[in-house]
Amino acid sequence: MKKTLNLGVIGLGRLGSQYARYVASRLAGARLYAVSDVRPDVGKAVAAETGAEKVYTEYHDLLADKAVDAIVVMTPTKLHGEVVIAAAQAKKATFTEKPLSLDLAEAQAMKDAVARNGNFFQLGLMRRFDRAYAAAKKQIDAGAIGTPIVFKATAKDPFPPPIDFVRPESSGGLFMDMGVHDFDLARWFMGEVKSVFSVGSAVAYPEIGKVGDVDNGLTLLTFANGNIGEVHLSRTGVYGYDIHTEIVGTKGTLQIGYDRETAVLVKTQGVIAHDTIPGFYERFEQAYISQLQNFVDNLRLGRPAPIVCDDGIAVLRIALAATRSWHSGKAETVK
Repeated sequence: MKKTLNLGVIGLGRLGSQYARYVASRLAGARLYAVSDVRPDVGKAVAAETGAEKVYTEYHDLLADKAVDAIVVMTPTKLHGEVVIAAAQAKKATFTEKPLSLDLAEAQAMKDAVARNGNFFQLGLMRRFDRAYAAAKKQIDAGAIGTPIVFKATAKDPFPPPIDFVRPESSGGLFMDMGVHDFDLARWFMGEVKSVFSVGSAVAYPEIGKVGDVDNGLTLLTFANGNIGEVHLSRTGVYGYDIHTEIVGTKGTLQIGYDRETAVLVKTQGVIAHDTIPGFYERFEQAYISQLQNFVDNLRLGRPAPIVCDDGIAVLRIALAATRSWHSGKAETVK
């Protein structure tokens, strides 16, 4: 077992730069050795901040660096396929942020490349590593609420991302970009999804509708085992970042999530108030770090990855079916 792994981060956008900081300062058994971004100034700035030894503008050059033990792929989703396939060919262990891809054929090609080259691959779906969600999974598996029969999830962003990101050709659309987390949790807690029915609108932000997406969407889920579910996705949670999940079982109900970031209530005449969670960094920072640590530990200890290409493909099928349903106005089979 190698004492310390040399990691390279490819893609230094908003979350990629944060991941580089996590690798540099928050992980045991790994260090940030190299970073890569097509913008030379960004790469140099992140390297200067984090102490990365090498800076590349071409990710192929980072993959060719023999000192790199593993990579973290944080490029835009539309580039995941080419980077993951190239990494598999270079025999670099790979962690890739969600979603796996926007296209099923490409996702299958990624899976095939990983298998063909015997490459270690782990997909990032960080809610599975959040303490609350992980504890809920253990409770469900232990039978605390009996047999799960209904899944309900709400995910609200306080405001939409830039319009160029929202475009379906960039993000995959609301049901893909936001939905993958809740669709993954639905599978994790309840089993495989058989069919979906989606509705959506772009009333709060008409400009989102003009590029072919929605600012609010609802998806009804029918599971293969007969269970049912509902996922509400929203760009209009103006009061804060709102992530809640409920699983109804035959012997009880389990609720996950919270609204108050700081354990303070302000009580004045006629009003009891508290703060809210401002964004996903604040809510899931430790989950992001935990999943990266899990990736490093799996490599160092020879353990299998807990989330793999098959999981990414399964979630992609659900998100694509949910998007098709919104367009068609009818229920769609997950296929």
